[in-house]
Amino acid sequence: MNPAVNPARGRLEDGFEHVLTLSRIIVIVPVVVLLVSAIAAFGYGTEVFVTSIAGVFETRPVGEKLGVFLTEIDLFLIGATLIIAAYGLYELFISRITPTGTHLRLPHWLEMNDLNDLKARVVSMIILVSAVSFVDVVVHFGQALQVLYLGAAVALVIGALTLFMRFGSEGNGGGQE
Repeated sequence: MNPAVNPARGRLEDGFEHVLTLSRIIVIVPVVVLLVSAIAAFGYGTEVFVTSIAGVFETRPVGEKLGVFLTEIDLFLIGATLIIAAYGLYELFISRITPTGTHLRLPHWLEMNDLNDLKARVVSMIILVSAVSFVDVVVHFGQALQVLYLGAAVALVIGALTLFMRFGSEGNGGGQE
């Protein structure tokens, strides 16, 4: 509608659009929560390492030692996933991350142009975490048939996520090429 016909409506629309545009700032809350969660995951991974380092040199089955390292990898990957999600939300809703006065830049693969970019990175990390978690279960678990069932379930979830990334998105052909 032409604002010249109804100037009050034009001001109302402009004001509402201004408020709506400012509302994107509320994304700061999940960004901060994701960053704090990432720090907690990194801290917990470090704590697992520190408390278990002496056990690595003990005479124990290799599987137990490997399990500690797999747990650490899992925690650090989860922390990285949380940071990727925080960066993505910030870039998509607030502003591009381009610190001035420094040579620090986000790697190109962390630049988010749309929700499909963020989704692709998070789903990729979920697949990686699932694979590492499954290997951790294989190391600790002795019942072969149940491990086979779990492996089939993990493979099914990974396959579904892969198909979702490939065909589940509209607009850019379904995912990364």
